Amino acid sequence: MYTVFLAGGIASGKSTVGRALERRGAWRIDLDRLSRAVLEPGSPCVAEVADAFGEDLVDAASGALMRGLLAKRAFADAESAARLEAIELPYIRELLVHALEGGPCGQTSPAVCVVEVPLLDRMESMLDFADEVLVVDCPLELRRVRAIGRGMEAVDFDRRVANQPSDGYLREHATTILDNTGGPSDLAARIDAWWVAREANGWEANDGE
Repeated sequence: MYTVFLAGGIASGKSTVGRALERRGAWRIDLDRLSRAVLEPGSPCVAEVADAFGEDLVDAASGALMRGLLAKRAFADAESAARLEAIELPYIRELLVHALEGGPCGQTSPAVCVVEVPLLDRMESMLDFADEVLVVDCPLELRRVRAIGRGMEAVDFDRRVANQPSDGYLREHATTILDNTGGPSDLAARIDAWWVAREANGWEANDGE
């Protein structure tokens, strides 16, 4: 199975690319969903989080984590945010390994699996799982305009960008860069070209382009 780590900054079009590849037959894994899954009631990750940030974060009746309250505490400062990441990431990586090797991907053996990675710098230790790192690239100001056009507050966009790896970092770690400065039809054509080229190559690891 050919495994692609799909990355890009907020409003870059990463999810659009992921959905397009899924429609073509790729198995799609969203790390955001895995990050939510590790915080399901009763999970060992929840126990560690409660131990670190307060037992009152867990509802006594349901075992559910009060995520809003956790966010206030964990993102109050950089040290607390790093502490939460240090707790969550091993569990997220464990779920990803299971999904790739023993879960649905391992059972159905699709030709290609696309893993949407919101924060590539947090997943460096997993890069050896990827045959290709596909980065959707779009200038920051254009991404900002697109995000605001979809209803996001400018201050929220800027806050999220500040917590993501830089465009330079993403380009440096990319095997392939998919430009998304044009419109939807231009991006669709680039996705099609990428897919056709990989399929023609028998989904063998490529050396970048």
